[in-house]
Amino acid sequence: MKRTSLALRITVVCLAIAAVAVVVAGLVAARLIRTTGTDVLRQSLSAQADVVASQLDETGIGNRLGIGKAAEVVRGQGIDVVVRRPNGTLDGAGTVASIAATKAGFGRSGTVLVEGQQYLVEGRTVGAKGAAFALVQSTKLGEARGRMLVRNTVLALGAGLAVAAIAGLVLSRMLSRPLRRAASVASGMRSGRRDLRVPVEGPSEVADVAKSVNELADALQYSEARQREFLLSVSHELRTPLTAVTGFAEAIGDGVAEGEDARRAGQTIHREAARLERLVSDLLELARLGADEFRLDPARLDLAALVGECADVWRLRCARQNVTLLVERPDGEVPVVADPRRLRQVVDGLAENALRVTPAGAPIVFSLVAADGQARLAVRDGGPGLAPEDYPVAFERGVLNKRYRDSRPVGSGIGLALAHGLVTRMGGTLTAGPAPEGGAAFTVAFRLG
Repeated sequence: MKRTSLALRITVVCLAIAAVAVVVAGLVAARLIRTTGTDVLRQSLSAQADVVASQLDETGIGNRLGIGKAAEVVRGQGIDVVVRRPNGTLDGAGTVASIAATKAGFGRSGTVLVEGQQYLVEGRTVGAKGAAFALVQSTKLGEARGRMLVRNTVLALGAGLAVAAIAGLVLSRMLSRPLRRAASVASGMRSGRRDLRVPVEGPSEVADVAKSVNELADALQYSEARQREFLLSVSHELRTPLTAVTGFAEAIGDGVAEGEDARRAGQTIHREAARLERLVSDLLELARLGADEFRLDPARLDLAALVGECADVWRLRCARQNVTLLVERPDGEVPVVADPRRLRQVVDGLAENALRVTPAGAPIVFSLVAADGQARLAVRDGGPGLAPEDYPVAFERGVLNKRYRDSRPVGSGIGLALAHGLVTRMGGTLTAGPAPEGGAAFTVAFRLG
């Protein structure tokens, strides 16, 4: 479905708002102008009637209004003058003006309708003998002025509408230009470009979009660099056992290794194959950890009992390498909620890492402490430990493998990342730090359940 552009939408919205404002303002203005024009006309007529009345008395009403200069001045402004003499006779009887004055009543003011036309009447009584006069003026003059004002107002509102359209177009372009740049950069990123960035400019919301796109580009660049580094690390780990397997297999196949040499070659092949199997298993587990197919079966378990089971297995393996396994745990039950199989996998992985670097005669410690509403299980070793700057990155895939593979025995490079992911998914925490025994300590913590 084809979508309209942001620029067009903003322009249309500005026009719609301006149009509504024009219509409402026009209606209100027309009403006010029409009413105001009539009111101004009535006030002017009343003022003139007051002026004329102030100059008259009963003796002068005839000659001054009938034939005098006052009547000429008033009539020169388009105003009819109707006189009622003391004897009740009207000057100009039968005219529209006399009819309007009679309807309004001499001596009073009002608006009357004569032959379909509205007239303003301002009447004044002169003396006490019934003499009076009335100034009569059609409202057409006020309406004409009102129409002229309405026309001018409509022109002004139309100009405002045009300005609103131009402003909407300019505003839409200002907003859409940085958004189009962001879309262009995103399209380039989709094509594999990682060197593109969006200028951070414009309103704060638009600048936030540009900043987010740039941060996404930085994150993708970093993530892909880490992936390449991880693949290189895994390739290195795969190459070593594969080389050994291939070499010894060729020796057996060519008949070079016979008897005791063939037996040792077979043992080496078996050992390296097991190492490959562990590496592939770790890779699969790590991949499943972030996928929907990865399952957890949390249950309430006794962490103290699990530590005891692990100690029974690892005590024998440690003894074979002349390493002492020490267990520190409370006598009672330490209940937590976790997946027993996955938690055992984590402890076994940490113990295997510890045994790999612990020299003969040094200890490995399983330490379980329950305090402050938490159960903390630490696997400590008496090995060489890690540099202080390595503890914060210990659970990033392949980092420790790359830094220490030339100086000490290392694993696949993904075991700690896998353990950290498992513990996190189970609602616990896994941290790394120095151990009192001189090596490293990896601590798993869960809420007591």
